[in-house]
Amino acid sequence: DVLAPEGYGEIIGGGQREDDLDTLTRKIAQHGLPAEAFSWYLDLRRFGSVPHAGFGMGIERMVAWVCGLHHVRETIPFPRMLERLRP
Repeated sequence: DVLAPEGYGEIIGGGQREDDLDTLTRKIAQHGLPAEAFSWYLDLRRFGSVPHAGFGMGIERMVAWVCGLHHVRETIPFPRMLERLRP
């Protein structure tokens, strides 16, 4: 994760999914979760899966930090508020 200074928070976050079936099964049991609720996901790992990862970037937070704005809502081009629900 990349955190902006001065309290602007997380700008970029990323992660990689666990793709090892044994590890997933063990963690589900450790947390006391019902394995049948995750059967579809475990089947994806059982019948062929590749490691994959991704990231997300908070454009509004980045703009707030670069521009020195006080609140992220000042960077949203079409904010949704109580009196404004559509752009």
